[in-house]
Amino acid sequence: MSRYSNATSLRRLGICALMLLLASLWAAYQTLHSRYPMLAVTDLGWPSPAAGLPQAVLFYTWWPRLVLALLCGAALSAAGVLLQQVLRNPLAAPSTLGLASGAQLALLLATLLAPATLQQGTTAVAMTGGCAAMLLVLALTWRRGLAPTLTVLAGLVVNLFFGAVSTALLLFYQEQLSGLLVWGAGSLAQTSWQGVHCLLPRLTLALALGVLLLRPLAVLALDEASARSLGAALPLLRLLALVLAIFLTAIVVATVGVIGFIGLAAPALVRLLGARTLAARFGWATLLGGLMLLTTDLLLQPLNEQLGWFLPTGAMTALLGAPLLLWLIPRLKLTSSTPASSPVETPPSRHRHPGRLLWGLAAGTLVCLLLALMTGYGSAAQGWQSELWSAVYQWRLPRVAAALCAGMLLALAGTLIQRVARNPMASPELLGISGGCAMAVILALQLWPTLSAGGLLLAGALGAGAMLLLLLRLNRRHGLAQDRLLLTGVALTALLEPVQTLALAESDPSTQQMLAWLSGSTYFVSWHVAAPALLLLLLAGLGVRFLWRWLDMLPFGAEMAISLGVPVARARAGLLLLVALLTAVSTLLVGPLSFVGLLAPHLARMLGLSRAREQVYGAMLLGGLLMVAADWLGRQLLFPNEIPAGLVASLLGGSYFIWCLRRL
Repeated sequence: MSRYSNATSLRRLGICALMLLLASLWAAYQTLHSRYPMLAVTDLGWPSPAAGLPQAVLFYTWWPRLVLALLCGAALSAAGVLLQQVLRNPLAAPSTLGLASGAQLALLLATLLAPATLQQGTTAVAMTGGCAAMLLVLALTWRRGLAPTLTVLAGLVVNLFFGAVSTALLLFYQEQLSGLLVWGAGSLAQTSWQGVHCLLPRLTLALALGVLLLRPLAVLALDEASARSLGAALPLLRLLALVLAIFLTAIVVATVGVIGFIGLAAPALVRLLGARTLAARFGWATLLGGLMLLTTDLLLQPLNEQLGWFLPTGAMTALLGAPLLLWLIPRLKLTSSTPASSPVETPPSRHRHPGRLLWGLAAGTLVCLLLALMTGYGSAAQGWQSELWSAVYQWRLPRVAAALCAGMLLALAGTLIQRVARNPMASPELLGISGGCAMAVILALQLWPTLSAGGLLLAGALGAGAMLLLLLRLNRRHGLAQDRLLLTGVALTALLEPVQTLALAESDPSTQQMLAWLSGSTYFVSWHVAAPALLLLLLAGLGVRFLWRWLDMLPFGAEMAISLGVPVARARAGLLLLVALLTAVSTLLVGPLSFVGLLAPHLARMLGLSRAREQVYGAMLLGGLLMVAADWLGRQLLFPNEIPAGLVASLLGGSYFIWCLRRL
């Protein structure tokens, strides 16, 4: 039976490799035939001195790109197999653990602060960033035995953290780093063989070391006691494999930028096709990963020419990996996952005087509003003349009002979805709802640049609603379990990356404005946007009073709520539609980058506001306070430069999330 199973899996793997090879050959033929229809097969080799321009262009651009795609796909797939074996996590990959974003951030910092280090070699710089990301993930998850879900969540936090810092650098130093937008998207375009010459010897050495480690690493599939009884030096093995995986990721990022999800897709595909041993997974994943990236790149080249767009290969691979991750999540066996309870400590008792606490939070929010309006560079120095009052009313007040509305609406949306899903880690940002809204808005602007604010709001609400429906559909079988719900949100958030990269990589004058909006800036908000947002905030604050009974009963479960007379299906549908609308409005105001929807409800719970009415209003006040404070800090810290409020809120919320994970 074992021999028959091995033969069947080998046949499947061989057929898959052959199909990818045929697809790449067909795509290569289509590309060459469309570009150079007069070239013969003999013209595709080494150009002679008398060769024409097409042959030289092929040799110095097309062939290096083809070889580089094979090498990069093989390197990332090998790194994914090593990470999955060491961490015993089928979702471990350079993209899900933050290694690629850490390497990219290190290269950005080196470009700005120490460009001389890049002349000595970019691999060491990228590897430093990858090691920092990996160490942070391990520090967050080591106490829980590197639980699969917790490890992926820690990788998500690291990705968001490093991504926020990278976005801030791109905002402040756009001229110095403008060329890195395309590189960061994982562009495989080449003008020489330099990238191949740099990558090939390093990859050969790394793969040889990986082959030598395969037999010792195979014992990691056993439990700790069995592996130690065989004499395996587990800490040393794990360290060597992790360093090798980081090195493989670093050489790819240093050469072509960030390539997403190939390191997850190829090992997962090999597992599904029947490869069981580590040696088989390592070999076949390396081969299939190279062919997958090559096929993707070859298919994109004619598409770029036909559409006239720039489609970076690295970003577009997320369209392959994210659906695969969504398909894998329902089939995973997460035996050692995060507990069903909240990662933060539940307050021992309800606050004795919740009304006084709410009034105190309201007073604190009002004081923060006054400080944000009245203080800042230039306010006290110039005195409060009528001209300055007019400027504050025209420029500063709409921004502060937008930050207040966005914070309160996000906090309300986060509280609603946490109570509906009975999941204290649910929020519009983590579950991909904000990302779906942003993706719909970006696509709408690309297709209809003159779309009105109402049209953008409709597009955002539809995008958020579609993500919510997909989220519920994918998790219906498991009853909205916390682990799978959060992992689904990670995958859905990844779908935003290619759309965002496409928008930023285009040489369009609105790129800076788009980048500022994606990072959560209120700089472009005017009264035409802030006034309707204030009206919606007032209506939401008053209308939510009619939902107290639903919000108090739903956390007890569907059966209990039905027995108490709550129409569960109708209540959930209405509340989720409200969440989609609130998320769309807040995303239009400050972009998708924020942790307020997660942070504010948790802070309200920690303060003892446990009942629905108390938690909703407490979370709204805390959310408004956080966003107004983040907007004010962003304007003051690096004046005259400005840090977007969304970035500041992400750093604050991400720090809180890291604290939550560390306390598990």
